Amino acid sequence: MARYRGPKTKIARKFGEAIYGADKYLEKKNYLPGMHGNGRRRRKLSEYALQLKEKQKVKYTYGVLEKQFSNLFKKASSSKGITGEVLLQLLESRLDNVVYRLGLAPSRDGARQLVSHRHISVNGSNVNIPSYTLKAGDIISVREKSKSLESITNSLTSRANYAWLEWDSSLKSGKFMNIPERSEIPENIKEQLIVELYSK
Repeated sequence: MARYRGPKTKIARKFGEAIYGADKYLEKKNYLPGMHGNGRRRRKLSEYALQLKEKQKVKYTYGVLEKQFSNLFKKASSSKGITGEVLLQLLESRLDNVVYRLGLAPSRDGARQLVSHRHISVNGSNVNIPSYTLKAGDIISVREKSKSLESITNSLTSRANYAWLEWDSSLKSGKFMNIPERSEIPENIKEQLIVELYSK
């Protein structure tokens, strides 16, 4: 299974944001990576460079590869609604992302691992495909054998609440209520730049 395995703080510094969650090293070195560090002269980025940077940021944030991202954009552009918003909604509807949003894992990488290792079920059936697209009404549960996993119980202590997700702590299961509106997606993303990049 292909995914980015390199240094995450380096990527976060590249975008100037903690896209992989809280990062104490990013707080110390909140400037571009590289041997010249903070002393490097900043060149003004071209319009294309800004658009490409935004696309790369979304790919790293959601853990999606180029081909997957391209396919998602095609799907979004052929759907009804604003293409950029639909793209983000498709990314938010992925199983690994919803497992992360439910608080079952501290990161999307951790959520991806839970799904791949068959700790998660959807509507009572085991699903081990992180990119599985959820539909409104789907029930996401932790398998009975996995409910006592330390990583899951630790992660649930600091879970956030989202309007489009419902959580039952006694059953350790959540419901995907509906596809989130753009205003409900907390990520700092300028999706219009990505639409402009692909429309060239």
